[in-house]
Amino acid sequence: MKLIVGLGNPGGKYARNRHNIGFMVLDEIAGAHGFPGWKSKHQGVVSEGRFGSARAVLLKPETYMNKSGDSVGAAMRFYKLSPEDVIVFHDEIDLAPGKVRCKTGGGHAGHNGLRSIHAHIGPDYVRVRLGVGHPGHKDAVPGYVLRDFPKADQGWLDDVLRGCADGAPHLAAGDSARFMNAVALRVNPPRSGTGDKAQKPAAPPASASPPASVSPPASVPPPAPEEDKRSALQKLMDRFS
Repeated sequence: MKLIVGLGNPGGKYARNRHNIGFMVLDEIAGAHGFPGWKSKHQGVVSEGRFGSARAVLLKPETYMNKSGDSVGAAMRFYKLSPEDVIVFHDEIDLAPGKVRCKTGGGHAGHNGLRSIHAHIGPDYVRVRLGVGHPGHKDAVPGYVLRDFPKADQGWLDDVLRGCADGAPHLAAGDSARFMNAVALRVNPPRSGTGDKAQKPAAPPASASPPASVSPPASVPPPAPEEDKRSALQKLMDRFS
């Protein structure tokens, strides 16, 4: 069993913020795989379902970002899971928009949600880093992540959300490589090439008979003159006639 967590802030005010991309992923996973409606539990909302025969619990903490660990820790203890059974989707300003990376363990890099989770369960959980880009200066980060995604980002955002939903069963099975491949197929789908080699022109159809203006080949000898069968007397008479 896996506990799959999406990080964000509760309420409509924050629903489309960059900081809420973790919530968005869980909504996409729930819809794509037929998970039931959300129920209030463990200081958040949960939806319990399956990927085939594998059971999973989706959790969106409602403690606000900087206390996400309260909810994650409570759910992990309730289901008697270890940190290795926890998967966390979160926004990542150090990745370009549309980039996705998966890792186990490591630091929290100043992310308040991860910092709180580290404090409750330690660092040895799986985290999926969802790139949202950087505003350019660290002082601008809080305002940047708490603003909505612009309409111009909707294309790549939809691809990332759908890719994560496609790959969720692989991630729950511990196969991060296949998860990343599923994301890549959405974000960078293979394109069928048309080829850049020029086609050879078609040979002209053979004519049934050569045109009248075509000369015979030069190698054909001229016809031999006919043999003169006249007698000597006839030739002399014809000469003076």
